[in-house]
Amino acid sequence: MRPDGGISPSFVAQQRIRQLEQKLRAKEERIVVLETENALLHLKLAECRGLFGRDTNEVAQLNFVHDKQQNLCRSTSSVIIQVYGAIQRLKRDLKNLHSFALELSRDFQHQCKNSLYQVLTAVQRIQLQNEAMQTFQTKAFDLEQSLQEVNERYQQEKRKRKILHNSLVELRGNIRVHCRIRPLLPFDTASGHSISQDRHRKLSEKVAHATDDETVLVKCNRPGHTLINKTFQFDRVYSVAESQDTVFADVAPLLTSLLDGYNVCIMAYGQTGSGKTYTMLGPQSEDDVTLSIEDELELGIIPRATEEVFRLISEKPPGSHWVEVSVVEVYNNEIFDLLAKDSCGRVFGIKRDVVTTKEGKSDVPLLTYETVENAVEFLQLVDKGLQLRVKHPTLVHAHSSRSHLVVTLTITTKAVSADSFGMSGVTGVALRETSFINRSLSALSDVLGAIAEQRSHIPYRNSKLTHLLQDSIGGNAKLLVMLCISPCQKYLAESLQSLGFGTRARQVQRGQVKKRNLPVSSKSK
Repeated sequence: MRPDGGISPSFVAQQRIRQLEQKLRAKEERIVVLETENALLHLKLAECRGLFGRDTNEVAQLNFVHDKQQNLCRSTSSVIIQVYGAIQRLKRDLKNLHSFALELSRDFQHQCKNSLYQVLTAVQRIQLQNEAMQTFQTKAFDLEQSLQEVNERYQQEKRKRKILHNSLVELRGNIRVHCRIRPLLPFDTASGHSISQDRHRKLSEKVAHATDDETVLVKCNRPGHTLINKTFQFDRVYSVAESQDTVFADVAPLLTSLLDGYNVCIMAYGQTGSGKTYTMLGPQSEDDVTLSIEDELELGIIPRATEEVFRLISEKPPGSHWVEVSVVEVYNNEIFDLLAKDSCGRVFGIKRDVVTTKEGKSDVPLLTYETVENAVEFLQLVDKGLQLRVKHPTLVHAHSSRSHLVVTLTITTKAVSADSFGMSGVTGVALRETSFINRSLSALSDVLGAIAEQRSHIPYRNSKLTHLLQDSIGGNAKLLVMLCISPCQKYLAESLQSLGFGTRARQVQRGQVKKRNLPVSSKSK
């Protein structure tokens, strides 16, 4: 029988051989019987011959019997010859079957040996695999233990990092002021029709320089006045040669504080054409103000900060954070929601108001917040808002913005809400718009002055801009003011005003910044 339950060829051959051997023994027994009968007949014949003297009838009868016996013997001999031939053939078949059976047996034994070898090999391999699996399981258990220990140490180090990081930010100052001097641009050297070439040359001279990474030198060369060199100290000063990468490197630590649960605000401040849009967004095309930037090296703070925020979120547990964005324009001391949609789903700016909640926080009821999954979606929404901003051409900028822009990114966690950072672009030339812009900036200066003097009342409500940014420039916020300065003589007054504003802002000293710890989303600008 085969191991798998079937009938093997050798077993069939052995059964056939047994049957043939039984038939052969039966034939041989028949031959013995016939030969015995033949011997008896010969004896009788001899007896008959001995009785030869008997009468003729008896002799005839004996002859008849003899003839009959001889015929019978001849018939028996023929049968015996046939049987003998059959026996010989059976013997040959039996021999062939025996040879076939031996060959089958040898093949079967060979296959059995091979199968046994394969089974033994498989058993050994399985044993080795089991040993390897046990070793792996042991190592995996050890690794899990080590991973748990490492994770515990990581959490401890993470807590220490948060403490050290925010201590570092606080040591640097909760309100930090950076200053960026842009290079000379073509419109700086463009001559006007109403001034002489000599006057134009003097106005195009470069008077603002970065003497080091903390000092701005301004040559105050006014007609009828003695040349005076003024210096201004800030937390960081960027020369015309420093890249967007360098600027963002000083902004990135604030984003870590953002995910640690602190209000963070990044504000650009400066005159029209001083480089605020380039610093915050990147270069804009001549025809529009979209964020479609080809060269990633030219990306501004907003795109880079968004990428960094989502990178930091990707390191958190999946689903533990979600992000919302709002885009607000403050135009002529009115607030407009630039992400609001009409009944057809088209985006258009709609007027909103800002209120103070019972908790003393600023809020804009019905303000549109859009959830975003990545930086691309965020920038697409910001781009939609940019398309709706009020813009008018000026002598300095073909698409000068006539308002303040506040982009708010709100990060919410399951248990704790880490608030937002705002980015505002400040511009102005047209009469009525300029008046409101200047009032807003004056109110902002008053707020920072009141904070610096630690007054009991901070005049946030003197302007819609400061009211909107209340949570971002006071109380629990970390604020970075990015002063943008034009280097040439004809913008000297505006540059000095911006530098003076930055100097006052840098004088603000506040108590320790408090981390937000609310169970629901909290939005600050």
